[in-house]
Amino acid sequence: MLVGREQECNDLHLLLESDKSEFVAVYGRRRVGKTFLIREAYEYRFAFEHTGLKDGTTAQQLREFGESLKRYGMRRRRKPRDWQMAFGMLEELLSSRTDMGKKVVFLDECPWMDTPRSGFIGALDHFWNGWATMRKDIVLVICGSAASWVASKIDEDVGGLHNRLTRHIYLRPFTLHECDLFAKAKGLVMNRAQTLECYMILGGVPYYWDLLRKDMGLAQNIDRMLFARGGDLNDEYDHLYTALFRKPEPYLKVVGALGTKNIGMSRNELIEASGVTGNGKLTRILKELEQCDFIRSYSVPGKEKNGCIYQLMDNFTLFYFRFMYGIRNPMPNFWTASETTQRVRIWCGLAFERVALQHIAQIKRKLGIAGVITRLYAWRHRDDDGDGGVQIDLVMERDDRVTNLCEVKYTASPFEISDEYDARLRRKREVYVRETGTRNAIHLTMISANGIKRNANWNDIQSEVTLDDLFASV
Repeated sequence: MLVGREQECNDLHLLLESDKSEFVAVYGRRRVGKTFLIREAYEYRFAFEHTGLKDGTTAQQLREFGESLKRYGMRRRRKPRDWQMAFGMLEELLSSRTDMGKKVVFLDECPWMDTPRSGFIGALDHFWNGWATMRKDIVLVICGSAASWVASKIDEDVGGLHNRLTRHIYLRPFTLHECDLFAKAKGLVMNRAQTLECYMILGGVPYYWDLLRKDMGLAQNIDRMLFARGGDLNDEYDHLYTALFRKPEPYLKVVGALGTKNIGMSRNELIEASGVTGNGKLTRILKELEQCDFIRSYSVPGKEKNGCIYQLMDNFTLFYFRFMYGIRNPMPNFWTASETTQRVRIWCGLAFERVALQHIAQIKRKLGIAGVITRLYAWRHRDDDGDGGVQIDLVMERDDRVTNLCEVKYTASPFEISDEYDARLRRKREVYVRETGTRNAIHLTMISANGIKRNANWNDIQSEVTLDDLFASV
C-alpha cells in the first residue's frame, strides 16, 4: 500500500529509461519508508538486493553480503575476504544476468556496511567508476537513514565518488494530506481534528501511522503504542537517534537542550544549555540534525550578527519531552485521562505551531503567494520598560514587498479576537515596524485550527488560514 510519493516513484521509474547507468541515493530519517518506496517502485524486481547488518563487524557484513549473492544466483561459494572481492563477485553475478534489461542493484543501510577501516567506500568507488559506468544497464540505488553519511562519504568525498551521484531522492515525512490518505487506506475512521492531533504526536512518519489499529479510537491507540507496558513506541526515542548516529550522545544533548525552549536557541545559548563544545563538532551535529528534519535553523533580519536560531521540529521528539521523558511507569491509560487537562491544551498550542511551520507550502498556496520568494522566521523584541516585549510566531517576509505577521492559534472552537487581543495584535505590528524599519505592507494573518469567529475585530485581519487549508495537496 504505497500512499503518496508520486514524484519519488516517477524519479525512480525514469532511471529505468535512461541510456546510461545511474547512481541514486535515497535517504531520510528512520521509519520514513525509504526501503518500502524502493521495493514498491521497482515491484521487488532487483538484479541484486542487500541490507547492511546493524552493529555488525566487517567480517559479519561481508559474510551476509556473500549470503545475499548466493540468494541471487552466485555460484561461487567462497565468502568474500574484503569489499573489493565482494564487489568483484557482484560484477560477476550481474554480468551473468543476460535475461534483464536495466539491472537494479539495491544496497540498503549502506552506513551500516561502512564499518571503520573496512574499505567499503573505496570498493564502492571502484565498482561504480571502474565497472558500472562502462555499461549502460546498471541502476545502483543506495539507501540509508543517516543523511550525513550520504553527504560526507559520497557528496563530499575527495576521491572517486565526488559528484558521481546522478540523482538524490530525499524522502521527507508525510504532510497532513498524505497522512489523511494513509489513514483512509488503512480503514482508520478519523475526522480532521483527530488526524491533526495524531500528527502533532507522531509527525508524518508512515511507520508510526501504520501501527494504528482501526478498531481503537485515537486516544486508545496512543495509550497502547506509547504508554502501555511493551508498547510499540515505548523506546522509540532512544532507537531513533542511535540508528542515525554512531555516537548519539552529543546529538541527544543538543536535542534535549532545544526541547526546553519553544522558539529555539542561538548557538551560544545551545552551547551553554547542552554542554557540547562549540567547535566544528557542534557545527556538524547541527548540520546533520537539520538534514534529518529534526531541527530547523533561521536567521532574524537585523540580528544576523547573532547567528542562526536553531529550533526543534520533530513532532514525536517534542511529545516525548513533554509527556514521556523521565517517566518509568506511566499509567496505561495516561493519554485518555489527560486529553482535557491544561497541560495538554498548552502542548496543543505549541505543537500546532510546529505543524504550521511544516506546512508552509500549503499556507503560501492559501495566501496566493506559492511562487513568491519568502523569508521565514520567528521574531521577538524585549522592551526595556518591563512590559514583556513582543513575540511573533511566524513572520513571512515576501519579495513582493508584503510581510505577513502570523499568529498561530489552536482552540477547540473558532478563535475569538477580543478587544484586548486586538490591541495586542496592533501593538505587535507597531513594534515590528518600528524596530525593523521595514517599508513592506504589513498583513496580520491568523492560522487557526478551527477558524476565526466573525466579529468587529475580525475585520482587522488581512488573511486567514484554517486547518482545512493545511490539509491541501501541493
